[in-house]
Amino acid sequence: MTNIPETGRTPRVQIRLIILQILVLSLLLTLGGRLWYLQVRNGDEYADEANGNHVQRVVQPATRGSILDARGVPLADNETRLVVSASRTELMKMKDDGEGVLTRLAEVLGMTPKDVADKVRLCNAETPQPCWNGSPYQPIPITDEATPKQALQIRERAEDFPGITAEPTAVRRYTAPGSAKTSQVLGYLSPVTDEEIQAAKDTDSPYLRSDQVGRSGLERTYDKQLRGKAGVTAYEVDKLGRVMRQTQAEPAQPGANVVTSIDAQVQRVAEYELNEAMKAARKEFDDNTGMNYKADSGAVVVMESKTGRVVAMASQPDYDPNAWVGGISGKDYTKLTSKKSNYPLLNRAIQGQAAPGSIFKVIPTTAAVNAGYEFNGRYPCPSSYSIGGQVFKNFESQGHGSITLGQALEVSCDTVYYSLAHQQWQKDGGNKPKKSAKDWFYKTAHQFGLGQETGIDLPNEVTGRVPDRQWKKDYWAANKDAWCKQGKKSGDYAERIAYENCLEGMKMRAGDSVNYSIGQGDTLVTPIQMATIYAALSNGGTLYDPTVGKAIISPDGKRTEEIKPKAHGKLPMDAKTHDLINDALAGVATRGTAAWRFGGWPQDKIPMHAKTGTAEVYGKQTTSWFATYTKDYTIVMTIAQGGTGSGASGPAVRKIYDAMYGLDAEGNQDLKKALLPKPQSSLPKIETDGSIDVPKIKPYEPNKEKPPAQQELAAGLAPVNPGRRD
Repeated sequence: MTNIPETGRTPRVQIRLIILQILVLSLLLTLGGRLWYLQVRNGDEYADEANGNHVQRVVQPATRGSILDARGVPLADNETRLVVSASRTELMKMKDDGEGVLTRLAEVLGMTPKDVADKVRLCNAETPQPCWNGSPYQPIPITDEATPKQALQIRERAEDFPGITAEPTAVRRYTAPGSAKTSQVLGYLSPVTDEEIQAAKDTDSPYLRSDQVGRSGLERTYDKQLRGKAGVTAYEVDKLGRVMRQTQAEPAQPGANVVTSIDAQVQRVAEYELNEAMKAARKEFDDNTGMNYKADSGAVVVMESKTGRVVAMASQPDYDPNAWVGGISGKDYTKLTSKKSNYPLLNRAIQGQAAPGSIFKVIPTTAAVNAGYEFNGRYPCPSSYSIGGQVFKNFESQGHGSITLGQALEVSCDTVYYSLAHQQWQKDGGNKPKKSAKDWFYKTAHQFGLGQETGIDLPNEVTGRVPDRQWKKDYWAANKDAWCKQGKKSGDYAERIAYENCLEGMKMRAGDSVNYSIGQGDTLVTPIQMATIYAALSNGGTLYDPTVGKAIISPDGKRTEEIKPKAHGKLPMDAKTHDLINDALAGVATRGTAAWRFGGWPQDKIPMHAKTGTAEVYGKQTTSWFATYTKDYTIVMTIAQGGTGSGASGPAVRKIYDAMYGLDAEGNQDLKKALLPKPQSSLPKIETDGSIDVPKIKPYEPNKEKPPAQQELAAGLAPVNPGRRD
């Protein structure tokens, strides 16, 4: 047996030992370096974080600022209520996920266990309202209407209600002064979400988990100013939760107050008269459909002509914003978002789109003058106008002979505009447009501000639509596949239209231009757009951004930031054309289609200008439009499926003016009864303690008397159709 000398293994063993020593030394150096980094280099930082584990922060929510009308009347403020809340994190620690606690709580509050459980469940795509869409770590309000007796029961039996609190809390209140809800303008609040907290983390206005944020209306637009800043008090506690010392104390800073240009008294009148006009329209018979008018929605805007400030804005159907306070119920949420209730959350003054009908005619009138037609030239107004085999009729098939453009506005002659639009369409090349096509009628609409937002300080405004050549091409590209699939050459009306659109839907046809010239076809506008245009006609041509906010005032009244009117353009007409159109619109109110609604109006003292509109909508009843202005105010009203412009909307607009100027049916003015004879220029005074000397709201007493012209109609002493009721 051969013996292997030990010296033969020694080099390999030594190498292995050296490598092992190097590895151990490297590990020790790495560990030592890491310990140095944690204990020396970043020691203070981690010490602070460790201490933070023993710091409890108490959040004091900031009082949200008030929203005031132009006189200082609160439209939205706060009141102290007993709020019962549940901590979802505490409930989830229990074996039954807090079911027993919530059942006992329901018994005390007089609610069903299901209603209480629904309040604390988290919202997601599958969970219907009611549910909690705020942070799961924030106390969830169960009710803000607890009685002192209920709150006392909860607090005295704390062992039966772990995770439940009952505390006096400042709660949002929508006051509806004089019954003026101002619903869609004010908007509503709901809890901040975790996503919003994260998104705003590094901004100058971060959210706390206790925050409520504006979801629509002024509450959303001015949320940052209204919200204020919550106070935070931090306490250092030991492992048993005993307070050792206070480490931080930041007092809550209340939110600023937003003063609006809304006048609560005028707002009340506007809401009331719009609602009454819709009720009256539903009693009228529609010869075309053989049924009464549905009058299912409407809107009215009252605006200061020289500033663009909104004095009143109403939309029907409306709702009570207080329904959102403390968490909305499932029944209320369904009502506010269902088709059956016709979507009352929609602010139809800025989001309701419809064909404008004849109130649009100030635009093609301007376009015709800019295209070279004489305003006072003579233009035929026959009862109908033919293009190929298609006949376009005047309203009620009336003819008026040879008239000027001003007279065409007064009697609202459609065929004058049909002819002018057709001529321009032919000059631009017809179905094969020239590269240098002027497109006066479409270009002018854009210059008037249509097809774009007005810039109003309310969220979610829509743009409406100007159906020009580019829109036709884009719309055809988006819909051609569906049209080609549905279309049939010899099918029913809808199928034949689809067939034609499939082949030529990208072309601007003669019929498109003719319909467009009287505010029909694919044209869509909003009431706020038309109010902006008519206000510009009133003030000499300046298109203002409509505004509802008038000033931001600090809680103590010491700092005021006025929101000044801003202009975004001028009407595309010279002074001469403006004056001629202005005179024609005065003629509409005195001898044209709106004259029968302004009988007895003091035209010499308060010149009135108006334009009526009745827009046809495929598959629905006609939309009523009424656009008016004086030197002070502009009022535009619309009622969907309401009938004619002067017939449905006219009486309501007249009554709003009567209330503002203090006029009776005969046109006599009593300034003591006038709600707002001149625009409000001053701001309400807020004292250093935050108090406001709130003026009294005058009750609105609707004038039941009819103006002279309508009295004659009722007595059979005047023509049944005095002029055209467009």
